[in-house]
Amino acid sequence: MRRLIPLALLAVAACATTPPVKTASGKPSTPAEIVSIPADPFPSTYRAYPGVTTVIRGATVYDGAGHKFAPGMVRLENGKVAEIGENVAVPAGATVIDAGGKFVTPGIIDIHSHLGDYPSPQVQAVSDGNEATRPNTADVWAEHSIWPQDAGFTRALAGGVTTFHILPGSANLFGGRGVTVKNVLGRTAQDMKFPGAKPSLKMACGENPKRVYGSKGQSPATRMGNIAVDRQVWSDAVVYKRKWDDYTKKAKAGTAKPTDAPRRELANDTLMGVLNGDILVQNHCYRADEMANVIAMSKEFGYHVSAFHHAVESYKIADLLKAENICSAMWADWWGFKLESYDGIRENIAFVHNAGACAIVHSDDANGIQRLNQEAAKAMAAGRRAGIVVPPEVVWTWLSLNPAKGLGIDKATGSLEPGKMADVVLWNGDPLSVYSRPERVWIDGALMYDAADPERRPKTDFELGQPGAGDVK
Repeated sequence: MRRLIPLALLAVAACATTPPVKTASGKPSTPAEIVSIPADPFPSTYRAYPGVTTVIRGATVYDGAGHKFAPGMVRLENGKVAEIGENVAVPAGATVIDAGGKFVTPGIIDIHSHLGDYPSPQVQAVSDGNEATRPNTADVWAEHSIWPQDAGFTRALAGGVTTFHILPGSANLFGGRGVTVKNVLGRTAQDMKFPGAKPSLKMACGENPKRVYGSKGQSPATRMGNIAVDRQVWSDAVVYKRKWDDYTKKAKAGTAKPTDAPRRELANDTLMGVLNGDILVQNHCYRADEMANVIAMSKEFGYHVSAFHHAVESYKIADLLKAENICSAMWADWWGFKLESYDGIRENIAFVHNAGACAIVHSDDANGIQRLNQEAAKAMAAGRRAGIVVPPEVVWTWLSLNPAKGLGIDKATGSLEPGKMADVVLWNGDPLSVYSRPERVWIDGALMYDAADPERRPKTDFELGQPGAGDVK
């Protein structure tokens, strides 16, 4: 103890002799004097609905991470998955569901949706997904177009979807920010916003941007124009980031005034967020050669592509996607509806998975999102016909854990692991069968949908406001 006292005194003396950092005005610097860009000016106000301790037993359980328990049990407690296995503890007072002959999975996560931005009814008055006014609209945010009364949310819930990512459309090279939401009804988009999820930057390559702007006599009008505009935008964003980095360094050293801060440019705020690793790139891209070009461009400017979407030619470069740790969000069988989709094959998802890359089944469709389990089943069947046998419990990773990885939320959801969000679906049969449907759906441990209980089939305000709406049994 005696030896510690002199050391403590030396520490105090050292602190006392270190001069405080001064600003240019001679006053000590404080965090309030350093101008910064708000990390999240529209924060999540999501609050989980109350749930009760629930034990589901006797079901076949796919945990979403590739494992199967048959029969298995799952306990949901305090909004989390508390336990999973062949046997779990059953606390006194718990709600126990006997689910023999049924199946349990994590909730489906759709990484590519336009619900809310292109809501039902699909009329021009609420068509708000594409700000098709200039090739770079990185300043717009999809969440600012979301109509919380979209009946598509509840239809997706009835299909077992508990989380989805809403993106701007693909008219522009830089379409704007996307947002991840929990599939609960709220008064605002912020009430649905997945807490802690990073936003995304929607980018697009290929036919759409060159068609939209080429038809207006603007640039880009070609694929080479697409990349040229992309590179110039990224080059400008690097300069913008450098200015903010220089200012922040000087401000923290006390040699800059608040008025020295660079002028904010909202599009470049988003791009700088990507360069800083705070915003994930979700890239609409069909052809393998274009995906390779985008990967090269990302290395030039120092960012990472989280996922290529639609990606009908991912099977051609599956090894490259694996090496670069890039997910592919794909359809099961959309083919030939435009030239860049001409080489789409039904085996695409299975081939990408078989190469060890991150394979995801996505919708991009207000109807398809209701049956993503069937889309995964089609992809599984196509793989089997090609000699690639993927077990059903592994197939489910295409619908839950892999999209969670692509959205950067896999530590919180995507699989039935203790401590993760209790986003769970009880199916009345094999979930990869066309004859099965969700019987009950929990989000954060709260029962949000029950096919047998009309009071547990939520309706939006828009539906409630129409005579006869919601009368379908």
